[in-house]
Amino acid sequence: MNTTGKVYLVPTVLSADALFSIPAYVTAIVQQLSVFYVENERTARRYLKSLDRNIVIDNLQLLLMNENQAPDLVLAKKLLLEGKDIGILSEAGCPAIADPGHLIVKLAQSIDARVIPMIGPNSMLLALMASGMNGQNFQFVGYLPIKPPERTKMIRELEQESEKKKQTQLFIETPYRNNQLLKDILDNCKDYTQICIAADITAPTEYIKTKTVKEWKKQLPDLHKRPAIFLLYAGNE
Repeated sequence: MNTTGKVYLVPTVLSADALFSIPAYVTAIVQQLSVFYVENERTARRYLKSLDRNIVIDNLQLLLMNENQAPDLVLAKKLLLEGKDIGILSEAGCPAIADPGHLIVKLAQSIDARVIPMIGPNSMLLALMASGMNGQNFQFVGYLPIKPPERTKMIRELEQESEKKKQTQLFIETPYRNNQLLKDILDNCKDYTQICIAADITAPTEYIKTKTVKEWKKQLPDLHKRPAIFLLYAGNE
């Protein structure tokens, strides 16, 4: 019998006021866990309390993992081998996708620990569903380069790849740089290329629109500091 602990991938809200998007069974699992790897301790505490006000945060072990601090894999392995279950919390949406949680999942798989992904909101899939773009062939490339020459090159390559493969391209940016990214997209893509902008997904201010580059140039939305995901499709269908 395998007594190794389990890893639960715990979904979080995309918007602070969208607790409705989290299935009830997530709370039931969270109530059983005492160890979590989190990106931000403060927001993790707030989220866990929103799921169940009776959770005693001081009784929990919240271990950091973010771009400045890799997860303590030695400790994670020790806990799992001792039979301790672990929860992984992303800052938004589903963990282990575009965040360091995948390192713990990789470790868990290497020691044959059970990994349990839990259902919750995912900005990439929700945006793709609402975009009208090809949902059978798509690629998520994460963040584009920050420096203008590299970014311009990447945007043009993604457009060429989309046109060649009829493939939807998805990418993100730090919210305070969204407006500049949109400008760079419109400056470097062909007029007929379709761009979907999906901002504030699940929030009351949710905004999801698909237009051609030529159409977007007529009127630009203000995306400053709004969580957003961009989709590009240059296929001819």
